[in-house]
Amino acid sequence: MTDPLVSASDSDLFRPYRLGDLTLANRIVMAPLTRRRAGPAGVPGPLNATYYRQRATAGLIIGEATNISPQGKGNGWTPGIFNDAQVAGWRTVTDTLHAAGGHIFCQLWHTGRTSHPALQPGGVLPVAPSAIRAEGSSFTEQGPRPYVTPRPLHTDEIAGIVDDYRGATRRARAAGFDGVEIHGANGYLIDQFIRSGSNFRTDRYGGSLENRLRLVLEIAAAVVDEWGGDHVGIRISPLNQANSMHDADPATSFGTIAERLGRLGLVYLHVLEGSTRAPRGQGPQLDWQALRRGFGGTYISNNGHTRATALAARAADSADLICFGRPFIANPDLVARLRDDRPLAEIDQTTIYGMDPAGGEAGYTDYAELPA
Repeated sequence: MTDPLVSASDSDLFRPYRLGDLTLANRIVMAPLTRRRAGPAGVPGPLNATYYRQRATAGLIIGEATNISPQGKGNGWTPGIFNDAQVAGWRTVTDTLHAAGGHIFCQLWHTGRTSHPALQPGGVLPVAPSAIRAEGSSFTEQGPRPYVTPRPLHTDEIAGIVDDYRGATRRARAAGFDGVEIHGANGYLIDQFIRSGSNFRTDRYGGSLENRLRLVLEIAAAVVDEWGGDHVGIRISPLNQANSMHDADPATSFGTIAERLGRLGLVYLHVLEGSTRAPRGQGPQLDWQALRRGFGGTYISNNGHTRATALAARAADSADLICFGRPFIANPDLVARLRDDRPLAEIDQTTIYGMDPAGGEAGYTDYAELPA
C-alpha cells in the first residue's frame, strides 16, 4: 500500500522534469530490458518500434542493451549500433517513439567475458580484462552455452574499444536517439575492468583503483567529446553479484567513479541499488546518497521500485528520477497505472525473450492497456 502521507496528486513524480536539453513528461524511467527480438543481424524493425511506442508515456526510455561492435555481442538476437542497417532500423524506432511524444537513450553495451565463441566473429574467444571465467551461460542462437575462459585484452587493443564506444555514440545520434547510456553495470566489460574481483591486470588498466577506473573514464570522456555531456548518462551496479562480480571496496571504487563522472559533466548517474531482482533494501547496501552527492547531477534510482517506494523517494528527495524495469514489460501503460493506483498485469515468464530468429509479438507487443 502507498504511504498515506504521500499521494500521487501531491507528488512531482508525474510532473515534468528537465534533463539536459530535454523536458521529460514525468520522472519515471523505463529501464533497459533485453528482449532478444532484433533478429540474427541485430537490426530493429517495425515490431520493435511498436513495442517502444506503446511505452512512450515513460518520461525517459533507456533502450535495451545494444552491442557497440560484433565483438561486444553476448546474446543472440540482440540489437547492434555498429553498421548502417542497424542505424536505419533504430531510426524507425526513434521516429515512431518521438511521434508519440517519447524520449529514448541508447544503452551502449560490450559484454566482455559474458559472451561465447559461438557469438564472436570467427569463433574466437571473448575478451575481458583478465582470463577469469564467470559462472553462468550466454544465450546463443543455438541455445544456452556456458561461459568460457576469456582472452585478456592486450594493452594496445584497448584504444580500439574506446573508439568503438565513440563510433557507436556517433551512430546512435544519427539513428535519432536523444542520448546514450554507457552500460557500466551487471558484470559486463566496463564493470569487469572496474571491480577488483575480475581485473587482475598488471598494466595501466589494472591493479590500483586509479588504473581499474581508467577504461570507464576514457570511454566516458570519448562519448562526451562526441556528443556533449547533456546527452550522456551511465549505469553502474556497485553491489550486483550477477556474472560472478565482486569488489573489495565498492564504496571507495564507486564513490570515486561518481565524482570523476560528475566532473566530466554526464547528464545522469543511473544506479542499481543492490542486486538484480533482490527485494529492494534487503542485503548489503551502500550510502546511495553519498554517490548522488559525489556525482552532483541527475540521479536515477533503480531496483525493485513499487508505486509506494517511488512516491516515497520523491517525497524524501532521495532520487531525481525513478526507474522501473520488468513492470513495463506487461504494463505498457505503467505510468497511468501508477498514477491512478490501478492493478499491474503479471509477466508471462515464458515469453520474456524471443526464442527464434524472428522473435514475435507474444509477450512483447500483445500486453493490453487498461481502459481509460
